[in-house]
Amino acid sequence: MAAARWMRLSVCAGAALGAAILATTLVSTLAARADSVNDYPTSARSEYVFGCMKANGETRQALDQCSCSVDVVASLLPYDRYVTAETVLSMAQVQGNLGGQFRSSEQANSALNDLRRAQAEAEVRCF
Repeated sequence: MAAARWMRLSVCAGAALGAAILATTLVSTLAARADSVNDYPTSARSEYVFGCMKANGETRQALDQCSCSVDVVASLLPYDRYVTAETVLSMAQVQGNLGGQFRSSEQANSALNDLRRAQAEAEVRCF
């Protein structure tokens, strides 16, 4: 009788330990996924929304649409790729040889195309 009770206790303890390990793994996986989706710093999101509102009117509706838009862009484009595209946009405005390198580079064009595709998807979903 004592052996059977000991066996049930061992099985229950093993099941509880397994459930705890599974829960810990699930929580860390979800946290990693949330971090990868939310890898844009607040300042970058704010800058995007301010620029978007300037282009689309400074209304409450524009705020909602622009906030949606940056969330869509962030879900489709990793932050480092977004920074690359923003840098290309900024540097392409520089006159002369330096700006020309940003206007004609294959990498620059690829980064810009990725950003434009993400923004087009955001336009469809949010506006």
